[in-house]
Amino acid sequence: MRKLDEKKEILYVIRTLDVLMSSGVGLEAALHTIGKGGYGIISSDFSSLMKKLSSGKSRGLEFEVKGLMNKAESEGYRRLLNTMYTNLTQNTDLIETLRKQGKRMEEDRSESVNKYIEELGGVPETLLSIGMIGPIILAIVGLVPQILGDGAEAIIGSIDQGLINSIVNGGLMFTLIGMMLIGLKAHTKDPGL
Repeated sequence: MRKLDEKKEILYVIRTLDVLMSSGVGLEAALHTIGKGGYGIISSDFSSLMKKLSSGKSRGLEFEVKGLMNKAESEGYRRLLNTMYTNLTQNTDLIETLRKQGKRMEEDRSESVNKYIEELGGVPETLLSIGMIGPIILAIVGLVPQILGDGAEAIIGSIDQGLINSIVNGGLMFTLIGMMLIGLKAHTKDPGL
């Protein structure tokens, strides 16, 4: 769950850091702003980081960021924390690096969405086919005794209406389960963005 939450929020965190720091806000103040909420688990992480810093029990921002790197589960979040750590220890250009990371993440997200769309190309048609044609065929099967009348016994033999009803109900249930499984398949391929 944590990894999914990190993946959903990391691009927004990077963009927010970029905007805040480009306008002259320092890294600590930017982390404090993000820690106030709105970015899921990342806000929680930054909030606890700032609490440790303000309590005076911390060895410094770079050590706290290093500690978060061990906690991070998604590659993007780990990369952001590594970039911040490098900036704190080696004084690199954080804003430019954040912009490059944000651009790379946008491209990765676009690829994920395009792949998701390609994989699900036939799902709507399949669901429509099963959902429309299945019940029509089953309705016809249910009406066979009434359509053929006495001729049905000559062709098929003795037909019990209860058996026909059971076949139709079972078929409708099978159709519904099939549609749910196709929907589940589509849901599990969701890139989580």
